[in-house]
Amino acid sequence: MDNGYEVYCIADPLFYDSMSGGNRVESFDAARRLVPNGWERRYLENWVVMKPVGASVPRQGWKVHASACLDNAERILETVWAYCIPRRISFKFLAARNIVHLQNAKYAPRGSSGKFVTIYPADIDALGTILHDLGERLAGEPGPYILSDLRWNEGPLYVRYGGFVLRHCLSARGDRVPAIEDPTGALVPDRRDAVFSPPPWVRLPDLLVPQLAARNATTVTELPYRVEQVLHFSNGGGLYEATDQRTGARVVLKEARPYAGLAADGADAVQRLQRERETLERLAGIEGVPAVHDHFTLGEHHFLALEFIEGTPLNKVFGQRYPMTDATAGPAEFAAYTEWALRVCARIEEIITAIHGHGIIHGDLHLFNVIVRDDGRITLIDFEVAARIDEARRPTLGSPAFAAPRDRTGFDIDRYSLACLRLALFLPLTAMIRLDAGKPEDFAEVIAEHFPVPLAFLAEAVRTITGTSGTDWNAPQRRARALPSLPDGLTGWMAARDSIVAGILASATPKRTDRLFPGDIAQFSTGGLNIAHGAAGVLYALLVTRATRYPAGEHWLLERAAAADRGTRLGLYDGLHGVAYVLAELGYRQAALDLIEFCLTEQGDQLGIALSGGLAGVALNLAHFAGLAGEPTLFDHALRVADMVSDRLGTADSLGTISGGDHPYAGLMQGSSGPALMFLRLYEHTGDRGFLELSATALRQDLRRCVLRDDGSMQVNEGWRTMPYVDCGSAGIGMVLDEYLTHRADEEFAGAAAAIRRAAQSRFYIQPGLFSGRAGMILYLSRAYPPGQAVWNPEVAAQLRRLGWHRVDYQGHLAFPGEQLLRLSMDLASGAAGVLLALGAAVLEHPVGLPFLCEPQQSPPHDAPVPAVLMGRNGLVSASTSGGR
Repeated sequence: MDNGYEVYCIADPLFYDSMSGGNRVESFDAARRLVPNGWERRYLENWVVMKPVGASVPRQGWKVHASACLDNAERILETVWAYCIPRRISFKFLAARNIVHLQNAKYAPRGSSGKFVTIYPADIDALGTILHDLGERLAGEPGPYILSDLRWNEGPLYVRYGGFVLRHCLSARGDRVPAIEDPTGALVPDRRDAVFSPPPWVRLPDLLVPQLAARNATTVTELPYRVEQVLHFSNGGGLYEATDQRTGARVVLKEARPYAGLAADGADAVQRLQRERETLERLAGIEGVPAVHDHFTLGEHHFLALEFIEGTPLNKVFGQRYPMTDATAGPAEFAAYTEWALRVCARIEEIITAIHGHGIIHGDLHLFNVIVRDDGRITLIDFEVAARIDEARRPTLGSPAFAAPRDRTGFDIDRYSLACLRLALFLPLTAMIRLDAGKPEDFAEVIAEHFPVPLAFLAEAVRTITGTSGTDWNAPQRRARALPSLPDGLTGWMAARDSIVAGILASATPKRTDRLFPGDIAQFSTGGLNIAHGAAGVLYALLVTRATRYPAGEHWLLERAAAADRGTRLGLYDGLHGVAYVLAELGYRQAALDLIEFCLTEQGDQLGIALSGGLAGVALNLAHFAGLAGEPTLFDHALRVADMVSDRLGTADSLGTISGGDHPYAGLMQGSSGPALMFLRLYEHTGDRGFLELSATALRQDLRRCVLRDDGSMQVNEGWRTMPYVDCGSAGIGMVLDEYLTHRADEEFAGAAAAIRRAAQSRFYIQPGLFSGRAGMILYLSRAYPPGQAVWNPEVAAQLRRLGWHRVDYQGHLAFPGEQLLRLSMDLASGAAGVLLALGAAVLEHPVGLPFLCEPQQSPPHDAPVPAVLMGRNGLVSASTSGGR
């Protein structure tokens, strides 16, 4: 799970939302009170920004952070408010108590953890004054240590050098990141790592020299343990493999930071470490439970030394064995896997039973907390939320795919998790149960179809999860629910299309200004207008599938695009170029051209070269509009942008063999395949074979970062996993390879394309979406067939039916979960609009696809409102303008 999604699950039970856009529960008084005279207040995602009217702040410098605990946050905020307001000092703070909680949660980003208030001093003198004055006022207030900062004395104030005004530059990986200015005037990344590390050209102010000395006074030289390697970091502390130098024993050192790594009940990492030690001492001697070796403190940090378990986490073993991701696996492989999985389940259940026999609830059972030893034995780890049965204390951490609902108590908490484990080892989609209570039955049906699992084994799991004690899941009269698949046949596909569209329109919120349709959390960083996650992408999908038009949504997009601020993202998928493309497709030609003109006045040289948010997408769009408007100057702009991409591209072996992490990404959206597509389209425009050569070079850069799996499929190599998807995986590369091969034969490329097609034929993909899920595979496979013919291919039809594994009911309509499966999404990249586009590509008798990978579907130019009722493929389709939730 990407834990950045957790904070966006607070405001709404169905959709990702920010606290400023959704229900701002538990807001601090300061976030709601009247704005003082001479001040302005604005909401920036989960922050409240306070600035004196007409005041200016430096672009960068030493900023002051205040940390806080849950019970003193309001008090610290009121102290800061009372100090800064009369002195006209700009500051910002987190809007609500529950956001403070998540900022300090166990899996919160360590680089920003603990930061509650940020104060912007005008200069070094002001920095010293603020630290001394506020330091006295806040003396004695506890708070988590801010790892990226230097602490001021013993209180909750910290300092870091960084940007005050948001500017951007390119990172070494090619990402657009926050920036500061170096002494030459160049913008460089504003690093926000979990360690105090000011830029090398910045001199530490004299008043901070004693603070740095105090920070460096604590060392590990006196410890009897030698750390061999870091196993894992969380906001609560580190996990280290170490050697006890007194005995030579290998141990795991578990670190706990005070006031940090908060659980749902507010308990910090230190409290949970103490509970874990007490629990493990009580369970001593049970096979499958690690032994306690030692415990100690270092500075303010607490440590627990545990028995080192040699083995592999179950989630990794599962990934290596799971036959549903191997397109070549047959009955023998499925039978062998089933035998292994049943054996693992049985052993885990035996260990949990023994733990229950000692009066303990584990409380956090999931695939990551099970270690499979090399000899097959099983050990459970991570007992920090375990509780005695007589404590009546609920687990306060847990995986959403396994955590029991609040109506389960006592040992039933673990029994629920065990039941989810039974399903997840065969179909790891149990995170969706929170979105649709009928999913356990659906999952059991899919499992029974593919694996030789005893039906009673599945039925017991379904009963435990659903809390029913009556009819067995596999009994004939079990339920009247539809099968967990999309309907077969053209009539069924079209009905599915219409249902998806109805769900999308029902979710629209045209009265909001930040977004029109709910989608991925990227809406709150890239904005709600763009193709990937914003309104433009949804309206594009509705248009190209000829499902309907949504006039209120189109007008919403027109108004917001016309009011775009300087500094708004410019990219094809994450910014205004994509919005312009869609407006033109919808027929708003002049509005689109106005937006292109606006984009040309913005600084584009700080963009990367990728398709999604970089220069490749910009050049493609400029060339497109040159033809659309008959403006040769726009094509000249496109060629200049292409020259910039060419200058940065390098050779076929300029990049390494790994994608992601500290390395540049491969793939269509973030990798070299986007520039390859740009060069290919420019070759088609100009006939210049140099562009074809550049396209080949870019494709070879991406293929260099692909590997062949045992099943013969080619996927992008991320070092620890392989990726088959459209955005940063091999399917997107395959789309551009296919385009290239229509112009020039290439044996290497043809072989890679064939292997990539095998990657799109897996039975299982964890998500349904277009960019990172099954819908993207359907779109990719459908490109090999004339419009309307792909659906008759058995593999495409099977993938369409399997979309039903992810289907969720929303107001009686088909909907789908987005990234991480925790909330529904309607956007193009991750949600229902992307599924709609893929369905259209497979079924409809006209070309449907992504921009510049499909023939444009332009509407006639117009500037008048679109009629509320338009002719659809099968007759009149009404476009409702009513707002959803």
